[in-house]
Amino acid sequence: LESFYSRQLRLSPHVLGHSKAHVGRVVAELVRAAKAQGLQPGPLALSLRGDFVRIGSAYEQHKVRSPDCFDILVPLRLPPHLEPQPHRADGPGPHGAFVCGLRARTGWPRRYRPFAEGFCVELQGRSHLSSGLVLRWFQGHLQRCLGAVRYRLQERCRISLSACPGHPPMLHIVPCSDYVCCHISMAVRLIPAIPLGDALYLTALPPEGTQPSPTHEALWGLNASRQEQRLLSWLKEQAPASSCHLKCLQILKGLRDLRGQGLEEPFCSQWGRVLSSYVLKTALFSLLLQMPLEAWDERFLAERLEDLVLYLRDCLRKQVLMHFFLGNTSLPEAVAPPRFLKEAAPVNLLAAFDRPTLDLAAFQLINTWILAPHIIRMYSSPRYLRPALTP
Repeated sequence: LESFYSRQLRLSPHVLGHSKAHVGRVVAELVRAAKAQGLQPGPLALSLRGDFVRIGSAYEQHKVRSPDCFDILVPLRLPPHLEPQPHRADGPGPHGAFVCGLRARTGWPRRYRPFAEGFCVELQGRSHLSSGLVLRWFQGHLQRCLGAVRYRLQERCRISLSACPGHPPMLHIVPCSDYVCCHISMAVRLIPAIPLGDALYLTALPPEGTQPSPTHEALWGLNASRQEQRLLSWLKEQAPASSCHLKCLQILKGLRDLRGQGLEEPFCSQWGRVLSSYVLKTALFSLLLQMPLEAWDERFLAERLEDLVLYLRDCLRKQVLMHFFLGNTSLPEAVAPPRFLKEAAPVNLLAAFDRPTLDLAAFQLINTWILAPHIIRMYSSPRYLRPALTP
């Protein structure tokens, strides 16, 4: 396990630091330009708030293999009179996810009609902010700002923007060879986000089919990345300096990826979705609070990794792994979630999968752990190693 971690999973702090700094400079330039070009008088337009929020494994110290993919939230400013409307777990929208609508309050002024026509869909007689229309505006707005930014950054790097319908735009950064010592091409997913306050954001749900319905476009997903970062910071302070909890997460992600290379479709795709990085991280959070943090000392790496595998196996068999923050009343006081999360209905992250799929995933997970040395040797050869995918 140690050899697998050090040779294939561990990132160079030097390279990761350079990559994050370079991404931060480029994104700051683009956001600044987009905010300046989007300023319009009056409340009847979308615009950027002017900041950005770094999220994901690269900023939580558990990214694996290569620092070439990053996630950035770009908060937007919205007109007033839009209110969040959380939906029940068994209501419309994808199972296993918290969904929320942003609907116009009753008595929305007539002067807001141009905004409603440009960015809203009608649902049950009320205007709801459309995630699809917001994404389309966001992509076009960034594309229009790219020229000026590209000119200012031409000595540092080459940048381009790609967009796929229904998905956040991807910023591609190719550093100039004489500017940085780490010549890694990077992809940055720029995610438009609606601020809810208390470091919570709403983001567009993944697309559903080729023609998303108005109901799907009227729903948004919750992003609580800042709450997760606070929890990880608190764990770092409380746990031993040599704690292995993040290394356990990295190794399990590495084993999941290797095992996926030997699986056949359609289960291969389901394997990656059932054991998504978010599911693995949620399971780790839950397990961490069930035992003394001293038990996560580096000396007990194999034991804690086995505990995590067995905990996940049990969750898959029971078909239940609850979202860590939604409705969780047993969180430490130091990381108490905001009221919006406390009052939200709990969400089962595995609700989207049927029992045969989860039973097969549980079997393959245990099989992967038992055969870990063989899987590492077999699928780590150059013949099986695949290039890293963009996020």
